[in-house]
Amino acid sequence: MTRDEIFEFFRRLAEDDPAPQTELEYGNCYQLLVAVTLSAQATDVGVNKATAKLFACVKTPQDMLDLGEEGLREHIKTIGLFNSKAKNVMEMARLLVERFGGEVPSTREELVTLPGVGRKTANVVLNCWFGQETFAVDTHIFRVGNRTGLARGKTPDQVEAKLEKRVPAPFRLHAHHWLILHGRYVCKARTPECWRCKLADLCRYKPKTAAPRTAAAKVPVP
Repeated sequence: MTRDEIFEFFRRLAEDDPAPQTELEYGNCYQLLVAVTLSAQATDVGVNKATAKLFACVKTPQDMLDLGEEGLREHIKTIGLFNSKAKNVMEMARLLVERFGGEVPSTREELVTLPGVGRKTANVVLNCWFGQETFAVDTHIFRVGNRTGLARGKTPDQVEAKLEKRVPAPFRLHAHHWLILHGRYVCKARTPECWRCKLADLCRYKPKTAAPRTAAAKVPVP
């Protein structure tokens, strides 16, 4: 995409949804960090169902330590990889209490030292809570970046680097939310819904997916 096309790409997304938010539910920064950690290879809907009761009693790292690993596992047993995630979340809570005074650090360098926290998770927390202009490249953003021609790369890190260079200043704070939501609901993995995409004329994906035939259209006219 050209620079002008990229600007128009995000202008349309912003016009549709001026202030997009993550679909994960949380009440504070620590709960956000836990939710994002649990969301790896899981849906936001599934994580929200599991954390609804968990976050009613766990609001701080110390609360998590008081709950204990067995109690945590009971809350998140419906989430994939819950055993390993429970171990990471408990160790994360311990380190947050011992090294950071129970507070979630505000730098990527510190965040990625926590168990279960990679660059993507750190970027989500930095963006959603601390208001930093980061690009958390998940499977949706990776797909949309490559498919549309916005930011092509063979790895998430390459796509992130392209976005860092190419996303215009007015749109940088919300860019990763727009791309995630667009990938989740319109530019889907198996069948992108090009027929209802407001970005189709800017997108490099070919061939565009046609609208599905309606049931009425399939019935032969007598």
